Amino acid sequence: MLNFPNVKLVYQALKKVEFSVNMDIFMTSACQLADYVLPAAGHLEKSTLGHGGNMSPLLEAGAKVVEPLYERKDEYYFYRELGMRLGQGKYWPWKTLEEAFDYRLEPMGVTFEEFVRKMGGYGFDNPWLQHRKFDQPGFRFGTPTGKFELYSTIMEGLGYDPLPGYDEAPHTLVSDPERAKEYPFYLLSGPRARYHYHSQFHQIESFRRRYPDPIVQINPAKARELGIDDGDWVWIETPLARVRFKCMCFDGIDPRVVSAEHGWWYPDDPGKEPSLHGLWRSNINAVVDDDPDDCCDPRSGAWTMREQLCKVYKDTSSAPVQSTRGL
Repeated sequence: MLNFPNVKLVYQALKKVEFSVNMDIFMTSACQLADYVLPAAGHLEKSTLGHGGNMSPLLEAGAKVVEPLYERKDEYYFYRELGMRLGQGKYWPWKTLEEAFDYRLEPMGVTFEEFVRKMGGYGFDNPWLQHRKFDQPGFRFGTPTGKFELYSTIMEGLGYDPLPGYDEAPHTLVSDPERAKEYPFYLLSGPRARYHYHSQFHQIESFRRRYPDPIVQINPAKARELGIDDGDWVWIETPLARVRFKCMCFDGIDPRVVSAEHGWWYPDDPGKEPSLHGLWRSNINAVVDDDPDDCCDPRSGAWTMREQLCKVYKDTSSAPVQSTRGL
């Protein structure tokens, strides 16, 4: 509801689901639409094992500090118990999350407990990365040809141009000058606030005091043209909907661009519809389109987060307004 585009479509889909179950730590907007909400264990109540990033050779782990309190469970418990009741017992031989981690670490010759203990004492390390591995006899890149491909044989086999290229998006200041007359700005919809992680931590009062409002950056000269001052509340609008943000004038941004933070909701707002904890007020994804035939990448299906067109104008109201446009 906060991190996918075209929130109206997501909302309509969730409303049509016959039976919906959510598992979370907090009552989010999506939880308000569920038939059942199961209490999830917090990060100190469950063990973790994962990599240090998509391109990182590091593996990191942490053992839970306490057993889950009350009725909270880790996600593995839920999926395993569901699988067992569906007759999938042979696929879930590991009774606990830690046992599943033991299985994953078998090729390294350690158990999860040993890995955590050695990692905590800085006694476990990776072998040094090898430079110029491609010079070694028999080395092959992970491509059909075994070579480093500038000409992608995979893309060719799928019927796409095998060479890198650039195609102007369908709706930009260049490709759609008619729409640009009404929506003259490029919208950046991916920035995040310093005190929040995507949509998380908005319910932490100390964070909200330090960073209370959703921010959109606008070039100062362009803001003056629009009659907008630093600190004013503004509407950001696309053909889908409009959302409310607070202006921060920033001379480092191109006058044709506005940059709005994502992941904003208001946990202190009412949870019942239509509010859903202020889902529609400042959720930038409510104005981002994901029409696969109109604005998404034809190869990956990804929606654009950096060049959809929008307009910005000052909000002349004196109090926070909940926008239900798009509902």
